[in-house]
Amino acid sequence: MMEAAAQEKIISVINEKFEGEILEAGMIKDFFNINLKSEKIVDIIRHLYNHPDTKFQFLTTLCGIHYPDQKQIAVMYQLHNMVTNQRLRLKIFLPEENPSVKTLTTVFAGANWMERETYDFFGVNFEGHPNLKRILNVEDMIIFPLRKEYPLEDQTREDKNDLMFGR
Repeated sequence: MMEAAAQEKIISVINEKFEGEILEAGMIKDFFNINLKSEKIVDIIRHLYNHPDTKFQFLTTLCGIHYPDQKQIAVMYQLHNMVTNQRLRLKIFLPEENPSVKTLTTVFAGANWMERETYDFFGVNFEGHPNLKRILNVEDMIIFPLRKEYPLEDQTREDKNDLMFGR
C-alpha cells in the first residue's frame, strides 16, 4: 500500500513538467493508479524513470484493455521502483477505431514484445516501434481476438447442441 505522501510526490513530479496531463488518480486495491492523456505518455514515463524522487525504472506490464461500452481501448503500463518497492499503474485511453500511441521501446527495450502482443490482440499501433508485427497469431489474421466485439465460441460449429448444455 502506497502512502498518501508518496502518492502526492508522484503527482507533483508529473505536474512539475506535465501540468494538466493527469485525468484521474487514486488507489485501487494495492496499486496507485493514474489515468493520463495519451499524447505525452512516453515523455511522462521517461520523466518518472529519470527523476531522482521517483526512479520508476522497471516496466513490469504493458497491455491493452478493451472497453466496448465506451468505444475505447486502454493501454496500461505498470512501473516499479525497485529501491523503494513502489508500484505505479498508468493508463491511457485510445479510440476503438485506429488506436495509436508512441512506442515505449525508447525508454524500455523490454516493451518491444509487450507492445507486439498488445498490437496482436488489441490492434494498438505503437508509432515508431522497431518491428511491430504479430507475435502469437498468424500474420494474415484480420481481427484482433481480445477485443470484446467477437463471440467467445465459434458460431459455425455444428457439433454443439445448445439443448445439451441447458441453453
